[in-house]
Amino acid sequence: MIDKQKNKSPYGLDGEVALITGASRGIGRSICITLASQGAVVIGSSTSKKGSESISNYLKELGLKGRGVELELNDHENIERLFKDIINNEGYPTIVVNNAGITRDGLLMRMKPDEWNDVISTNLTSIYWISKASIRGMLKEKKGRIINISSVVGVTGNPGQTNYSAAKAGIIGFTKSLSRELASRNITVNCVAPGYIKTDMTEMISESIREDIISNIPLLRLGNPEDVASAVLFLSSDAASYITGETLNINGGLAMI
Repeated sequence: MIDKQKNKSPYGLDGEVALITGASRGIGRSICITLASQGAVVIGSSTSKKGSESISNYLKELGLKGRGVELELNDHENIERLFKDIINNEGYPTIVVNNAGITRDGLLMRMKPDEWNDVISTNLTSIYWISKASIRGMLKEKKGRIINISSVVGVTGNPGQTNYSAAKAGIIGFTKSLSRELASRNITVNCVAPGYIKTDMTEMISESIREDIISNIPLLRLGNPEDVASAVLFLSSDAASYITGETLNINGGLAMI
């Protein structure tokens, strides 16, 4: 007789509720689909109504459980309302993926205060608000996974991206500190730092610059959104239950730490 429990996939997420920010396209979309494909009920956020509708639509088309929601990351009251809505409809989120982010690139000497503040607020401060809102439910459920999406430039730096690099480096420090606060409560906090991934953003780069980037990547290719989503799935699952405070670098060897 087959022991179903023994043969259960270590990556199965049945019964889990997952919140993924920035989920209308690219990496966030892939994370939503990957987690939902393993049984999680996913709530993907977008800053626009059109984006939230596209999330609901692609999940429905794929026969996956979940929905899209509109969320303004710089409005902590909006974040609190969203968590109340999720708790009332799906239950406490036990997986939270802080993926949403923006860029406002430019040399520091020309960078306007708004370009600095917008990136820090959206990419870093929002993680404070969302993580804080998620912890109470995870404590009630006696389990949780918080996964923050950083970037290779948070480790290496990049000219023209002091604001973005500072935010992404801050995410790594935030992750390490929060992991120490929550480890004894069966809540892990980890980071994924993607390198250059095939998204709308990298498609805007000129062919010559893209070729130069690829020539510096040991694997000689850009990553796919699925490469990042697979790492998030691993860190969300029971297979990663003894990992916390870590940064998983998904960059094809571009920055070997």
